[in-house]
Amino acid sequence: MIQVKSAEEISRMMKAGEIAAQALSHAGRSIRPGMSTWELDKIIHDFIVSKGARPSSLGYCGFTGSACISINEELIHGIPSKKKIIKEGDIVSVDLTVEYDGWNGDNARTFAVGEVSDEAKRLMKITEEALYEGIKMAVAGNRIGDISNAVQTYCEKNGYFVVRKYIGHGIGKDMHEDPEVPNYGKPGRGPRLVPGMTICIEPMINSSTADVKVLPDKWTVVEANGNLSAHFEHTICITNGEPIIMTLEKH
Repeated sequence: MIQVKSAEEISRMMKAGEIAAQALSHAGRSIRPGMSTWELDKIIHDFIVSKGARPSSLGYCGFTGSACISINEELIHGIPSKKKIIKEGDIVSVDLTVEYDGWNGDNARTFAVGEVSDEAKRLMKITEEALYEGIKMAVAGNRIGDISNAVQTYCEKNGYFVVRKYIGHGIGKDMHEDPEVPNYGKPGRGPRLVPGMTICIEPMINSSTADVKVLPDKWTVVEANGNLSAHFEHTICITNGEPIIMTLEKH
């Protein structure tokens, strides 16, 4: 069931979203060659806690990290590890959710580590642009399928592959709520968007196939051909006007 939030609930969610955005930017500034994903996760954890918040992923279905940290062909759900070392030229996706005052904010970004390949730069650029193409369609009166189709169309016309097995979602008191928000679909289909709905739009895009594999750790999802993947995400609130991006830093 889709939960429509009141103005007061949205304002509380905005704080969770702001902390999530700050934590993600802090993660991006902290990434350096030679560090382990465990070290990066600890930096993220300590930052979130310093803001009086909680990393929602920690302990979720047994997940052992405060963030999902995925490198190169790893699309999502990479488990932080002391054995996984970040190298120059890698692209690193960080997906983190913050709970503050009972409400969640969820965002993700793929970061370049030093100088990366032109192929990696283009994949990251198109994936991030696809996120904003989806956000443009997140207006009252539209349907979820309008968002989904905008993401799919933009990625596919640029030669990339939309993962179908994993999708965006509603968010609020729970990290994952209704409705489902796929990155593919037909316009005019799915639940109608109404003011007060809060959703996560998160293109998960592969460079050579829509197929994915789950590694033996039962969490890490990789591009089936072992080629690059990228992931960007914002938490969005539907309003009577333009959509509000809830996971933005205030300066």
